[in-house]
Amino acid sequence: MARNPFPLDPPPRSLFILRFSSLGDVTHMIPVVRSIQTQWPRTRITWCVASLEYKLVGDMSGIEFIVFEKSRGPLAYSLLRKKLQGRAFDVLVHAQVSLRANLASLAVKAPLRLGYDRDRSKDLHGLFVNHRIDPGSGQHVIESFFCFAQTLGISAANPWRWDIPVPEEARAFARTHIADGEPAAVISPCSSHPLRNWAAERYAAIADYLVERHRRKVILCGGPSDLERRMGERICAIMKNRPVNLIGRDTVKKLVALLERAELLIAPDSGPMHLATAVGTPVVGLHAASNPARSGPYFSRAWCVDRYDDAARRYLGKAASELKWGTKIEKPGVMSLVEVQDVVERLDRFFAQPPP
Repeated sequence: MARNPFPLDPPPRSLFILRFSSLGDVTHMIPVVRSIQTQWPRTRITWCVASLEYKLVGDMSGIEFIVFEKSRGPLAYSLLRKKLQGRAFDVLVHAQVSLRANLASLAVKAPLRLGYDRDRSKDLHGLFVNHRIDPGSGQHVIESFFCFAQTLGISAANPWRWDIPVPEEARAFARTHIADGEPAAVISPCSSHPLRNWAAERYAAIADYLVERHRRKVILCGGPSDLERRMGERICAIMKNRPVNLIGRDTVKKLVALLERAELLIAPDSGPMHLATAVGTPVVGLHAASNPARSGPYFSRAWCVDRYDDAARRYLGKAASELKWGTKIEKPGVMSLVEVQDVVERLDRFFAQPPP
């Protein structure tokens, strides 16, 4: 590694941020970028994101976005090189450790290439950077992202600021389904990792409980994939009451607008729980396959069902505290450790004394 030039003073003229996925992690990166914008207003920021994530952040002001088209396979790298041909940046913030991201970083010309510490590196990440953030044990993902800002010389804004732009069309859609003052709960039942998903029968039981016990309107949200559509149809078929099923109808921006108006969200470890956090909506997170201390809804830990330690003992024969930080336990049946009664208890407590 070269001599440590950080923190940077004066600020760099240009900064390239490489964090193109996932939706939740890009959401985590937004307050970091907002802090940089506030404290280095003259620094030109270029952010490389994937196509879905661009739909969330692409209209943020003061930032140039470069879309990395993951779906194009090997062609995506040559397309990225073409977009960046003849350009150079003062600093690369390389905040993604996958092999795909490491290879994509080769298209970025920058003398200072800041990446993860050795413990959090993988897929030869160290070969693609020449400086590292400090080690951090037991950090939430969003805290690890702020380590990049702190290394650069940026202090975290207090409070953290997302300010995700939401078009009026999306807000009108949300008002159609959640009227002003209407008590409503959103259920986003699917993660992009199917083994993190709860059973449709259990979602249906919780949705009926929300309607019958707490008199809440229930809205199902999700993307247009076959898995998500089938999940929504199955939940509706099992329920005794009729929810509003918006699965496949809500875009990313419409989901943000719905979450702004909802009382709470129920979801497994997935992007929507972090979108809810960004707009200040509490989350009842369902965790067994992943550790909520690392990847759960940052401000809603008190409402999460945490069966991660139970999963570690059952499937790996170790306590969660003995596992490498960030270990996933994506095993068939692991989410059955989350019981309906666990969620009922969180909901009763939430509605008895909701957070401010």
